[in-house]
Amino acid sequence: MAKIEKFEDMEIWQLARKICVNVYHIIETTELNGNYALRNQMDRSSGSIMDNIAEGFERSGNKEFRQFLSISKGSCGELRSQFYRALDRGYIDKSTFNAQIKILQLESKKISSFMHYLKKSEYKGSKFD
Repeated sequence: MAKIEKFEDMEIWQLARKICVNVYHIIETTELNGNYALRNQMDRSSGSIMDNIAEGFERSGNKEFRQFLSISKGSCGELRSQFYRALDRGYIDKSTFNAQIKILQLESKKISSFMHYLKKSEYKGSKFD
């Protein structure tokens, strides 16, 4: 495994960034753009995924990082739920919905795996060195 020196090196952060870009594109190109409340909520949820990964990493402690990853994973679930609302209200089509649900489920699984790895690790974090 390559050494991760900054949060931008992390695959889970890179995927979260892609999700955030996807959400912005969907907001700007669909009827979702007209529902200010839902689009704002989806924009914030997608940003929360990547932002919490970054913040947790920067805290330099294994336990704190896992807590922020847990929040990030929760934001994945929140955004999935919001995509259901967007689909049910006719703002997005089924293929857009399916593609986004698939990537969000993958991200959630990757975050869970990383949390499990950190929990088993004996390394406490650089702030404890």
